Amino acid sequence: MRERTSPDFIEAIARGFDVVRTFDGAQSQTLAEVAQSSGLARPTARRILITLQQVGYVVVDGGRFELTPRVLELGVAYFSGVDFWQAAMPRLRALVHHTNESSSIAQLDGSDVVYVARVAVPKLVTLSVAVGTRFPAAQTSLGKVLLSSLSHEEVDAVLATPSRSGVEPTWHPSRDELDAVLAQVRSQGWAISDQQLAPAIRSVAAPIRRADGTVFAAMNVNAHAAETSIERLQDEHLPHLLRAAADLSVDHALRSRIPAEIA
Repeated sequence: MRERTSPDFIEAIARGFDVVRTFDGAQSQTLAEVAQSSGLARPTARRILITLQQVGYVVVDGGRFELTPRVLELGVAYFSGVDFWQAAMPRLRALVHHTNESSSIAQLDGSDVVYVARVAVPKLVTLSVAVGTRFPAAQTSLGKVLLSSLSHEEVDAVLATPSRSGVEPTWHPSRDELDAVLAQVRSQGWAISDQQLAPAIRSVAAPIRRADGTVFAAMNVNAHAAETSIERLQDEHLPHLLRAAADLSVDHALRSRIPAEIA
């Protein structure tokens, strides 16, 4: 008997996955083989197989059942979605190796950026950063890149959302000042933040794009102002950052094609 950990547990769905897993290493199976491998009664196994057949995950030929390529969609949904950030880690580590500075990837959530991947170098820090950390977007290089990809009306809507970061930034730009900064970021394709979030925090960021060119995340190199100058960020670290962000954009485009190729 399967242990139920919640009153909301749906046994029928769990049994369906049990049936799918019985095909591991088996190209096709009879009803009796599926029932035996899954530990289910034959009538139960039969109903599940018929259901899977009707939704396109199983075909039957001469009394033998086979999985269809549609089953791959179950794995692809994870592979092309949540797992992208784990797959991005080698790119982050390579960037950190080249710069000897910490690097992060973030996405926009309301008026904040939220860190979704990070590789840190032990150095002087004035703010603690980890996956899940959020900061006000307008004061970070990551946020400037993400905001610059939005329309004026979209930026209005974003900025109208109160920050949930709990961080009081050092820079409080007027809307005209911020618009001028975003226009420059949009033109040059990258952004700098020089102690605008907190004292001694300096960073440069670049966009990560979907296959259609839209920006969905940003990647940065961040440093301590006492150790790394703005000139070094731009002249030495920015070229490595731009290459890494472009490579991640290509990675994402390739991964996004997988469901269409399967279909």
